[in-house]
Amino acid sequence: MKISIRFRLFLSILAATCVALSCMFLIMYWSINRGFLQYIEATEQGVLERTTTNLERAYAEHGNWDFLRSNPELMFQLSNFHLDSLAIEDRKKDEGRKNVPPPPPPLMGSHRPGGPFIVLNAERNPVFGNPEETKGVHFKSITHLDRVVGYVGLLPTKPFLKQQQLQFLSRQKTALGLSAIGLLLAVVLFSLPLANRLLKPLRAMAAATHDIASGKYAVRVPAETSDELGQLAGDFNTMALSLEKNEKARRQWVADISHELRTPVSVLRGEIEALLDGIRPINPEAIRSLHAETIRLHRLVDDLYQLALSDLGTLTYHKEDLDPAEVLNDSLGAFRKEFAHKSIRVGADFWQGNETSLFADSERLHQLFSNLLDNSLKYTDPGGELVIRISCRNGQVVIDFEDSSPGVPEDQLDRLFERLYRVEGSRNRSTGGAGLGLAICKNIVEAHGGTIMAHPSPLGGVLIRVALPDAGRRI
Repeated sequence: MKISIRFRLFLSILAATCVALSCMFLIMYWSINRGFLQYIEATEQGVLERTTTNLERAYAEHGNWDFLRSNPELMFQLSNFHLDSLAIEDRKKDEGRKNVPPPPPPLMGSHRPGGPFIVLNAERNPVFGNPEETKGVHFKSITHLDRVVGYVGLLPTKPFLKQQQLQFLSRQKTALGLSAIGLLLAVVLFSLPLANRLLKPLRAMAAATHDIASGKYAVRVPAETSDELGQLAGDFNTMALSLEKNEKARRQWVADISHELRTPVSVLRGEIEALLDGIRPINPEAIRSLHAETIRLHRLVDDLYQLALSDLGTLTYHKEDLDPAEVLNDSLGAFRKEFAHKSIRVGADFWQGNETSLFADSERLHQLFSNLLDNSLKYTDPGGELVIRISCRNGQVVIDFEDSSPGVPEDQLDRLFERLYRVEGSRNRSTGGAGLGLAICKNIVEAHGGTIMAHPSPLGGVLIRVALPDAGRRI
């Protein structure tokens, strides 16, 4: 049988309450019995003290115990003198009122004359009471002229409790039992709504989790409290937002890749069909066009492959101490003719006065510099300028690539490193790539423990700044 968490919580609260009430009931039951008996014992001690005082006075008057042997009823008066006095005082207070009830019976009643007392003389011979009942009785000495003349003891009154006292005990125990039952009913009435209230946010979160599992990432749960449940709701909403963003990015990524792959494939297909239909003659120029489209397609696929390896963390890095200026100069050498063909001046005076060292992968660093140089080559107008600088700042090697116009709006600079992102009016598929080069650069830099950022260039273009930890701060 499946039991819902609501009833489990309800039963847990009920069980804990029953245990607490049971313990309280047993403790209070024991306390009432013990407290009442202690009260009786304290009363007995008071009666015993006063009876002892009365016996000392009576002995002083008669000089021996013959008065008590000849008149045992006198013991009743000696032991209840204080009660008679109290009753008289109470009657005086109630004077003037009608229907005044008679005084209550003495607390220490007994079926024997004089109550449950035993009086012994100085030799511990019985004067009053049954000497066979002295076992377990605590005697108090009776003195006259600093001499012990006898002893008086009070029998335990447990067997002599009056009916009124027993009824009092019974009423107290009944009230205690009814209180425990009332508390239990109150817990039953309030614990179920309490369980529902506690589980309300959990139900909402369970429903939202089911929606997310079904692909509905826009769902959110209300965070109405600041406790652990409220914190859990906030974390859940953050997770849902991240999943929603990742899902949108994934869909955009798939759409962009499909679009990027479709263009060169469509061009290749069109040109090949034109050749097959005889619309375009088969000559070296047609072959070169097909080759160029094939190279563009291969570059796109290769970039996607490199980016996928970087995301999976499977790109291999063989790091060693190297001179970044040397690697940068080697990378620049492969682009000098293309920069000269486009009449772009390259200022690269980073050899003078720079003694820097990096702990990095030479091949990946060459790939980083090549992508940045290719980016400047494609997006700098003919007749422009590119300035490359290397400097050391706060334990980092800073490499700047600063080119001339066209520039990029400042609100789009941070997006240059997103995959497949193109700035409107500055990139196209004929001069630019697929928008993956800077994304690959970012992954390489972060794998070396550095940062890469884009800023407006004083020359009118874009300043790409790469900051890598020097060899003394190895990653």
